[in-house]
This record gives sequence, structure tokens and C-alpha cells, in this order.
Amino acid sequence: MKNKSDNKNGQTAPTEKGTATTARLDKWLWASRIFKTRSIAADACKNGRVTIDSANAKPSRPLKVGEVVSVKKPPITYSFRVLKCIEQRVGAKLVPEIYENVTDPRQYELLEMSRISGFVDRARGTGRPTKKERRALDDFTDPILFGFDDEDEFDFDESF
Repeated sequence: MKNKSDNKNGQTAPTEKGTATTARLDKWLWASRIFKTRSIAADACKNGRVTIDSANAKPSRPLKVGEVVSVKKPPITYSFRVLKCIEQRVGAKLVPEIYENVTDPRQYELLEMSRISGFVDRARGTGRPTKKERRALDDFTDPILFGFDDEDEFDFDESF
């Protein structure tokens, strides 16, 4: 039997502060500004890029206070501890009241390493590289090994 405080979707009614004790995962991801749109948040859940306490989660899964939500946004995985369950989008200044960022510092090091590596995968659909970009890619992928140039000939049959 349903509780009188439950609404027609089976979620708990808002408390006196205006926040519910549970919220849909996709709505919470959108409302807490982790994803730009709710449909992008739902797609991330469907594709297995969002986990709750290391278990894949569906977009409609109810989210509770204290749970840890992990979001894979390559090249790193962000982790957030839920402080409030909300379904209405809030301003950027209020985000620290909604979740606590518990992402491992090594993940940020990985992000920084990928930024300074200089080699970025080309986005699909951006077309062919320009001549300058192609030359830079060729220089990066074909380093001169061991100080030998193409002009230098080395005879392996020659005995010392």
C-alpha cells in the first residue's frame, strides 16, 4: 500500500524545505548542472557512463542523499556525493549545496596530462586535416629513431 506522502510516481513528496528525499537520477544530473540537458543525462545513463555506488544506473532510478554518483566523461571519471535531492535546475552558485565533489585527485592529474600531451584525437566529422596539421601529425608519429636519418646508410652485413 502506498504511503500518503508518496506522489503518483512513487516518489516521496517534498519536505518543508522544498527538497524531496529522492529524485530521478537523470533529473538530478541535469538539475545539479553536471549535464547541459536532461536528454544528454538520460543517454549517459543508458550507455553505462553513470554509476551509483559502482553499479550501472537507469535514468529513472531514485537517488537518495548520501549516495555516490560516478560520471564518466573521457578521459576521467567524476564522483559526486549527493547532499540534496532536487529535480528543479538551480543556479551555479547553489551547486555546492547540492553535491560534494569526491573525485580522486589522480583523475585530475590524468586530465592535466592529456591536456599537455599535445596530441588530441580529431573529432569525428571535422574533415580532413590541413597541410600544416598533417605535417605536425607526421612529425609526431614518425620520430627519427636512434639518430639515424634516411640518408645515412648502415650496412648490417659489414663486419667490424
